[in-house]
Amino acid sequence: MLSATCAVYWGLLMSREYIARDPRTGKPLNVAKSKSKKQYIEAQDGPWMAIKDSDIIPLANGEISGYEVSWRSKKYQLLREDGIIGLTRIKGHGAVEAHKSLLKALEDDSPSVRVSALKALPEVATQKSDELFDWLSVLLDDDDLSVRKAASEALSISAPVFPSGVDIIIHNELRSFEASRSKFAFKGLEYLCEAWPEVACDHIDELFLEADANLRLKGAKLLSKVLAKSGHIGWDLVSWALNDDDPRVRRAAAKTLPRLAKIDTRIATIFSERALSDSDSQVRISAVKAIRSLDKDSGRARELILKGASSKDVEVRRACIEMLPILYGEDVLRGIAIDLLKTETDAKLIKSLTQYATDDSLEGSEAQKNRFLAPAPAVPKLDREVAEAAGKSVGLEPIPSNQTKQQTPDKPENKPVKKTTVTDLYRSVSQDDMMGYDDDEY
Repeated sequence: MLSATCAVYWGLLMSREYIARDPRTGKPLNVAKSKSKKQYIEAQDGPWMAIKDSDIIPLANGEISGYEVSWRSKKYQLLREDGIIGLTRIKGHGAVEAHKSLLKALEDDSPSVRVSALKALPEVATQKSDELFDWLSVLLDDDDLSVRKAASEALSISAPVFPSGVDIIIHNELRSFEASRSKFAFKGLEYLCEAWPEVACDHIDELFLEADANLRLKGAKLLSKVLAKSGHIGWDLVSWALNDDDPRVRRAAAKTLPRLAKIDTRIATIFSERALSDSDSQVRISAVKAIRSLDKDSGRARELILKGASSKDVEVRRACIEMLPILYGEDVLRGIAIDLLKTETDAKLIKSLTQYATDDSLEGSEAQKNRFLAPAPAVPKLDREVAEAAGKSVGLEPIPSNQTKQQTPDKPENKPVKKTTVTDLYRSVSQDDMMGYDDDEY
């Protein structure tokens, strides 16, 4: 354990009021929206719930050596460690005494007592937090492994509720060479992204300045959690990550672009255009996915798809070529496909482009061509009936040869019957013909 002087030093550091600032300007950020959302720590459940209120502090201070309770139909023999965790039940006026008792337990010589005190720390701090986070920072470097682990867990739980109280602690623990400590710190930062996105962005920004690419990568993986709530601050972080030297960092940032396209299409378009020219194929694919989420009527989106259809990356070309029928009509699509076929080398894409470039009305099979022919207009029903009643053909349909023309009863029997010529079968039917009039009678 560290000396009391060191503890006092940490107390001075942690007593400073936390102010989230814009990483570019240094001006304080407006976090009022985040503050309106209260964060709670889940109460711990266990046999200590059965301790009488008046006996909690005496048991936590070691004034009671043993304590028997009945909880959920079982008998338990409780110790001081159980009484310390029971301090989480004390609210209101009794919180001051509970706070004193917890401080006493945090500096106890017994590792098990310190572990119990750390388990109770986050919830007790909601009532009174003075000096508690000073001791948390001290116990993170405790000689006992179980104490250090308990301190890391307490840090991750406290982060979304006390962002100012653990700010410096998280900053240091994120960079810890001990994997377990760093893991819990990033878990706390993840919780912070949900509760205080502006504060989390400040930490992520600092991670992007680290020489260690692994730290920058871990920071980039958290961008999706702050993107919707952090506004332009989060967008700046995405922009910076897309310029990172490490392709893993750029990939993590590029994966946020499809989501960004649903939040702000203008910003997403700018970032996607940049990512489309990235040297890493995974970054380019993420850019295409973002573009596919953009407004299909956007002229800029169309330009980016056309650009991607000529990309050196076959996967990018495939994704963009699949979008062409959605963005363009048949005539424009045909011209684009013809141009792309001049340089395309992939067999599958050549087949797709060939289909886009083919005009079925001119180059297709007979059945394909027939689909484009308009059907002949139907003969009106009344005209058809009148014509057929008069023994006339309808349209170009010839009169069947096995049928004879019936003689009308009002005509003389000795009148010669007019012979039907071949031309009569295919000529247009006049109104007189349909009504049965003959020019020879007049």
